[in-house]
Amino acid sequence: MPEQPLALTGVRTGILVAGERITLSDPKGRRHSVVLTPGGNFHTTKGGISHDELIGQPEGSVVRSVGGTTYLAFRPLLEEFTVTMPRGAAVIYPKDAAQILVQTDIFPGARVLEAGVGSGALTMFLLRAVGASGRVYSYERRDDFAKIAQRNVEGFFGAEHPAWTLRVGDLVTTIGPEPVDRVVLDMLAPWECLDAVGEVLVPGGLLCCYVATTTQLGRTMDTIRVHGGFTEPSGREYSVRDWHAEGLAIRPGHGTSGHTGFLIFTRRLAPGVTAPTRKRRPAPGAYGPDYSGPRPPGVDQPT
Repeated sequence: MPEQPLALTGVRTGILVAGERITLSDPKGRRHSVVLTPGGNFHTTKGGISHDELIGQPEGSVVRSVGGTTYLAFRPLLEEFTVTMPRGAAVIYPKDAAQILVQTDIFPGARVLEAGVGSGALTMFLLRAVGASGRVYSYERRDDFAKIAQRNVEGFFGAEHPAWTLRVGDLVTTIGPEPVDRVVLDMLAPWECLDAVGEVLVPGGLLCCYVATTTQLGRTMDTIRVHGGFTEPSGREYSVRDWHAEGLAIRPGHGTSGHTGFLIFTRRLAPGVTAPTRKRRPAPGAYGPDYSGPRPPGVDQPT
């Protein structure tokens, strides 16, 4: 019986069992994802590896291929799983998912609305954070993406997650009545959904929008300001830089992860309350005659 369903509780023994997915890493750090099957074999350019040599062994064991190459065997971390799993849409990478969890203060028992499920990467991080006592409501417009996300989520946890509700359809027209503590929008035009999520996001709740371009960044932040029911938004991007340190050879590594997207954070105000007027004036020309987007309060149309 596969041990993976225990991922729902976070309880696992150290013994690798048949039916679960593991990661094999070679001496150069290349990783291979393998589902252990009794009598099965994993074929590499350095020779085959028998699954039976791994089944029943403790996690962190070393196995040798027929050609003599050694491989480390570990269960995949969630970070590894999300970047190697099957995709229908681009995923939110772990460096951004980590900031979303921290900056929106996802906690055990939280009620989270997620729109733009894609391949389910962020969904898994959210489910891990809210636990079985929380709730994640995921919305995806495309049925084919939703099916891929469902397979990935259930493939990692080993079963249906009790805290997850997946809904197929446009967020604005299919949004449920459930109040939520946090909202994460990963879509082309998150500004079109602000009124809808504003109705279900509790006062003090946090909203995060994940966008890819500077045009989306500007349009989303200006629309949040115009809405008036949120605090002044902040826009950020995060990069990760590996370092090599061996003896006196200390230098930046080659595995630097630069721009993947922009993250916008804001909080919901109390009902009937509007955001205080900004004391910092926009830069000259910020909303000039060539600007066609929404104009925050106090910014006049050009004459």
